[in-house]
Amino acid sequence: MRLRISSVLFVAVFLSALDVSAAGKESSILPSSADQALARQIFQELININTTHANGSTAAAQLIAKRLLGAGFLPADVTVIAPADKPTKANVVVRYRAKPSKSLALSPVLVLGHLDVVEAKAEDWSFDPFAFREEDGWLYGRGTIDMKDGDAAALASLLRLKREGFTPDRDLIVAFTADEEAGGDANGPAFLLKEHRELIDAGLVLNLDGGGGALKHGERLYFEIGTSEKTYLTYTIEATSPGGHGSLPGPDNAIYRITRALDRLSTYRFPVMLTATTRAAFAASAVFESPALATDLRAVAAENTDLAAAERLSDIVRLNAELRTTCVATLISGGHAENALPQRAKATIQCRMMPNDTTEHVTAQLTKVLDDPKISLSLDAPPIVSPESVITPRLMARLASVVHSMWPSVPLVPAMATGFSDDRQTRNAGIPSYDVSGIWSEVDENRAHGRDERVNARSFDESVEYTYRLFKLMSQHE
Repeated sequence: MRLRISSVLFVAVFLSALDVSAAGKESSILPSSADQALARQIFQELININTTHANGSTAAAQLIAKRLLGAGFLPADVTVIAPADKPTKANVVVRYRAKPSKSLALSPVLVLGHLDVVEAKAEDWSFDPFAFREEDGWLYGRGTIDMKDGDAAALASLLRLKREGFTPDRDLIVAFTADEEAGGDANGPAFLLKEHRELIDAGLVLNLDGGGGALKHGERLYFEIGTSEKTYLTYTIEATSPGGHGSLPGPDNAIYRITRALDRLSTYRFPVMLTATTRAAFAASAVFESPALATDLRAVAAENTDLAAAERLSDIVRLNAELRTTCVATLISGGHAENALPQRAKATIQCRMMPNDTTEHVTAQLTKVLDDPKISLSLDAPPIVSPESVITPRLMARLASVVHSMWPSVPLVPAMATGFSDDRQTRNAGIPSYDVSGIWSEVDENRAHGRDERVNARSFDESVEYTYRLFKLMSQHE
């Protein structure tokens, strides 16, 4: 039976975490100097391997496997595996075995981290994107924030736990996977779930590719727990016209037809569509905002949503994306010669769909907005729907205990990612999945996928300690 929980209760679960704190100042939140050095070394090794879609992840997977085997993990518990027709897209899965008396009674915890990165061209960067670089308290390189920081923290934590002789109460599985970013023809979790589910089957997924702490001018604001995400649909719209000589323009012009339709789309807002997560997020984040904005956030979070307040919030790009499905034109082309009337024009529209929206609804709304029977609308590929993972008070308390062991009094806040991650694969496989990165970053800076990608050096070191504590607690009996 699928567990259901009301929005009110869901909000209460999260808001209760605001009061869960440890007394006093921050405790020691850095690993030992030796563990810091090891994590930095692993991080550098991973950054220096080009794992873009064209190059694949096999070299990185092999490097991780070598370190695990060298630390004493048994070969039977370290699996490097790739699709037969995609040998460069390897994944490495390690199983940290529980006590034999406990392993059959408790379902495993699966930790996800993808090894691939988006393309980075040296001419666009200030330095080589695939050469790890430390400068002025920052660590630079493609993948430093998305998400080889999490991969390095995960591997360093596994090695530390093994060195300390820790034995979990439940199996802890960590999967370092391929092809989460651009391309996706050999997505690691999808491949593993379809072909080798026994390697990663679990009762709970913790994804280090999302969530984490938010800073404003260096001050800790809140810690996000990702429970849901939007998914994407890509459409092509196309119009044709008779064409002819450019000196004899007529009323039927495919380019004009497409641009008029896109102009209508540019001003259209899909209906407000809240989820349990976004209601809780708006309610919790109101604490950190100006009085007027806070009032609107609370009004939107209420059980009877104030639509006028939602429209005011929609003028803020970030909040608009959390309030509704969005569709935007991303590519356009038309015509065939500069001195000829166009015979064809087309555009790509990408939509980011709310977890509780449907393809049928989005398609119907687009058809209505484009408002032209001579424009064809086709869905390029069906979306991979990512259902919301409801969080229980017990799970929230456990996550809060890890966070507050390092950063006392920091509120935990739910998050719906406006992008997407490998959570969509595990959620569709029936495994509740949560984003729990330990990185703290400024709310106004996000260089993921961008030029001169970087992560704060101290934040990375703290995340190594956090990941170690997370692994240790979540693999123990409640």
